[in-house]
Amino acid sequence: MMTAEWAEALAALTTGIYVLTVREGDFRHGMSSSWVTQVSGDPVLLMAAIDRRHLSHAIVERTGRFALNVLGRRGKHLEDFFYSAAARTPDNLEGVAWDDSPSGLPFLRGALLSLECTVRSTHPAGDHSLFVSSIEHVTSREHDQPLTSQDLEYVYVGEIVHRTSRPRRRDEVA
Repeated sequence: MMTAEWAEALAALTTGIYVLTVREGDFRHGMSSSWVTQVSGDPVLLMAAIDRRHLSHAIVERTGRFALNVLGRRGKHLEDFFYSAAARTPDNLEGVAWDDSPSGLPFLRGALLSLECTVRSTHPAGDHSLFVSSIEHVTSREHDQPLTSQDLEYVYVGEIVHRTSRPRRRDEVA
């Protein structure tokens, strides 16, 4: 069981903010994601942790592919949507601007950049699975500062923790 002290400590770990998107046939779906990191330099591999109860988990397991859309500060509206109850529907990309990646995965136009990923190995990790993946294609867009967990009023640490006060970033003026 997570204590308030543990939640506060975990919330201090900085993570990037992403929207992980999947496709299976004509079905496309997106989810807010923050548990992503690079795990190898040669070959370049990244790891995305997905809750086994999430719809995207089963699709990634079946297809072995996903797109990772890196959000910038100007793309915070995407995090706001994919975090919200409105995004908890099966086909939640309606109304969100996206283009197909070379293999047909949804690349969100409002993202800082998008990565097309192929799963190389899967590892169980508690209530999540770790999908270690190679990057097959990158689409970069406008320059922006990456959005991080420290920019949000909440953070996911296995459960949503709402901050009482958001830490101020170094580049913010008092």
